[in-house]
Amino acid sequence: MNRDRALLQPDACYLALKARDARFDGSFFTGVTSTGIYCRPVCKVRTPKRENCRFFGHAAQAEQAGFRPCLRCRPELAPTSLRWSIQDASAVLARQAARLLDEPDAWSEGAPVLEQLAARLGVSDRHVRRIFESQFGVSPLQYLQTRRLLAAKQLLADTALPVTQVALISGYASVRRFNAAFAGHYGLNPTQLRRHVPQRGAGGITVKLGYRPPYDVDAMLAFFRKRQIQGIEYASQAPEPPRLARSFAVESAGQRCSGWLAVEFDAGRHQALLRVSESLCNVLPLVIRRVRAWLDLDADPQSINALLHERFPEGDGLRVPGSMSGHELAVRAVLGQQITVAAARTLAQRLVDRFGEAVETPWPAIGRLFPTPAALAAASGDALGQLGIVRQRQAAIVAISTAVAGKKLELHAGADVPATIAALQQLPGIGEWTAQYIAMRALRWPDAFPAGDVALHKALGVSGAKNPAREAEIASQAWKPWRSYAVVRAWSALPLAPAPVAIGRARAAAPPAPQPTAGVLP
Repeated sequence: MNRDRALLQPDACYLALKARDARFDGSFFTGVTSTGIYCRPVCKVRTPKRENCRFFGHAAQAEQAGFRPCLRCRPELAPTSLRWSIQDASAVLARQAARLLDEPDAWSEGAPVLEQLAARLGVSDRHVRRIFESQFGVSPLQYLQTRRLLAAKQLLADTALPVTQVALISGYASVRRFNAAFAGHYGLNPTQLRRHVPQRGAGGITVKLGYRPPYDVDAMLAFFRKRQIQGIEYASQAPEPPRLARSFAVESAGQRCSGWLAVEFDAGRHQALLRVSESLCNVLPLVIRRVRAWLDLDADPQSINALLHERFPEGDGLRVPGSMSGHELAVRAVLGQQITVAAARTLAQRLVDRFGEAVETPWPAIGRLFPTPAALAAASGDALGQLGIVRQRQAAIVAISTAVAGKKLELHAGADVPATIAALQQLPGIGEWTAQYIAMRALRWPDAFPAGDVALHKALGVSGAKNPAREAEIASQAWKPWRSYAVVRAWSALPLAPAPVAIGRARAAAPPAPQPTAGVLP
């Protein structure tokens, strides 16, 4: 039996299944031997008998055992459940391999093969296969196959995209291979999964995204609303329905796609409804993964709260806000060094107005894109200076944009975190605080910790210490591996919930940054 399966407690899983407890959604799947179907814990069908249930940590394991996905609860909607682990090195390596297979951004040159995966991990392909099968009970290619099939299943069920298009954007080289994979795994033709064909129109394409409760939607919307830039994003406030909308552009397989997206929250069903413009349909799986990271939909509150609740009892529903674009997040982080949120937003607004491109959306309030890496890499000092951006930050923005445009720096959830943090701090104007902040929001590193943050010092009660950064670092050891969540909870506990203050020391290429007294980073 593989390690991941051994960690499951069947009796506890059955109790969660009987209660349809959404907190465990995606943490395990139930294979029902009497039907040959596997389901999520939240499935609303009649609870099967205990003796007919087999429990699996991943959908790939259930499919490898011969079970087909339920058409009612739809396993492809479940949040992923690859928890950060401090187990032995083999388990960590296997989970990192699975994380890379889950991230389309990690493979901009196309679908990964085993040799590429092994090269990214710095081991042999034989070793990757061995430790992966030991941990998950399936091979890396079987795991990837399940991910592709479930992604395709979601598009078939939620959209009216032609089967040929679904096959291609799900990672299949041909419709024939796609049909063969579907028939082999599910015993169905792809079109048989469509109970109805959604209408295509000007309203875009809508898909469902699941998450585990609790989720503080109001806090997430407030975070983005406080930082929103006119023309590219919008976050609603009461009495409007909870909604986020923004423009978006992405380069994939050598092509650039741009358009818009909107997310509405359905708290009763623990779902986010994602609506995407037709212009982004060819990169829909990538958009879905980025939205899940942007809104932290795959967080595991059970594991996080078990470690942080005693110290931060009011933050159980808080998530770590992400970003749809790592480059955008990094630029906005630099703009916000040592100044208020309002001032940072003003600078970002000027940057968008000067260098952003126009884009068509259904909303008059959203009509521009954030500037591309190439546009900012080519921006002159005079052009940036006219916007009120000081020289030190001009150099940082140009350096980050040049590195991203040249593909020398990757700022997404599939990037190597330690190497990326080190690379960021080699750039002019980027200190440890900014690098940790980027790791927390763009790289989706759950253990990022900006130890030099002044607001964090205040929240932790170490402001008066001789070396508050050192005291904060010592205190944070108890919150590993969820320090990013501890930081968000600490910030939220402050009066009026001020955002963080950056203390970042520029490199020798730029003049030393003054110590801030009251500033925030967006």
